[in-house]
Amino acid sequence: MLEDFERNRIASYFARVVDQTAPETRLSTLAITHLLTGRSVFLRAIANMSHLRAVLPKPKSIDPDALTEASSLWQVDKLDRRKLATPDEALAYLESRAAGERLVLLDVGGYFAPALPELCDRFSGEIVGVVEDTENGHRRYLDYDKPPCPVYSVARSPLKDPEDYLVGQSVVFSTEALIRARGDILYGRVAAVLGFGKLGSSVARMLHARGVQVVVYDIDPVKRAQALAQGFATSATLGQALAGSGIVVCATGNLALKADDFARVANGAYIASVTSSDDELELDALDPLYGRESVGQAITRYAHTGHFFYVLNEGNAVNFLHGASVGAFIFLVQAEIIAAAAQLMREPHESAHYELPTQVRETVAATWLDYFNGAA
Repeated sequence: MLEDFERNRIASYFARVVDQTAPETRLSTLAITHLLTGRSVFLRAIANMSHLRAVLPKPKSIDPDALTEASSLWQVDKLDRRKLATPDEALAYLESRAAGERLVLLDVGGYFAPALPELCDRFSGEIVGVVEDTENGHRRYLDYDKPPCPVYSVARSPLKDPEDYLVGQSVVFSTEALIRARGDILYGRVAAVLGFGKLGSSVARMLHARGVQVVVYDIDPVKRAQALAQGFATSATLGQALAGSGIVVCATGNLALKADDFARVANGAYIASVTSSDDELELDALDPLYGRESVGQAITRYAHTGHFFYVLNEGNAVNFLHGASVGAFIFLVQAEIIAAAAQLMREPHESAHYELPTQVRETVAATWLDYFNGAA
């Protein structure tokens, strides 16, 4: 729960960002978001620069108090990936919320990507563009060499680097907390980190700093070379990485473990994810073979004919169990989302992939420092 002075400072910061970036004409927005503590301050900033037609909270990251507050202010709808990926259903939803309007979609995970061509073609208003927050969502939009509308991504922005670094810390903290809750510890186990992007590399560094032996696997040999240069052991195959690893952290955003891979997970290993289960783990495919048993808060034991392993937080982002807080650094990313939406609203864009200009990022960073330097 934010103190009043903290909420006021954050609101003042966002108000200044909006003043610096907001277009003259207010368009409409739909916002997918993690609805965590304090997130309504960011949503209020979006509502101050646009007509916020609906909020769609990510299902695995909803704080009850934040949900109550958001529901008192805006239309809050259930987020359903299958529905938004089905063109007719996605179109019907957009028409129900913003028919005939000029609309910017704020996305976290590429939910609008599968149906985007149909939405741009058939929507009664105009899809002005999309702003995407995450790396896995960014990849989904990159599947379009030329997207059907402008797409801004903040996933690879330098303003997101502090968040990624701190998310790595929070993932390791939560993984260790759950393992200790079973009376076990990190130490003495090899940790396999699957994926060596921003989050995976952060997790690997945090584990190494805790004295844990780390082996990295990434399908990209360039990433494996980078991991090797940073002092990590690497594996040329997923199977080799899993063999003998007592901890497996999935950080690919693109199904790190498919159904057939689980048979190669070492007995007694703990599996954690940095993102939602449908992005990293094909757990549903295990139902015909593996029995499931809860063996502790947010710890599920999977067993089949002598083979067993533990999945933390049902395969969802393990750090959300402990708030997933990265402090005031999250406001850098949220301000960039606001600025990107403003860019789309301010002037017409060709249908292409975009990042914010360096000058805009520098303005966002300078504003953030004015408010949070020494208080992050």
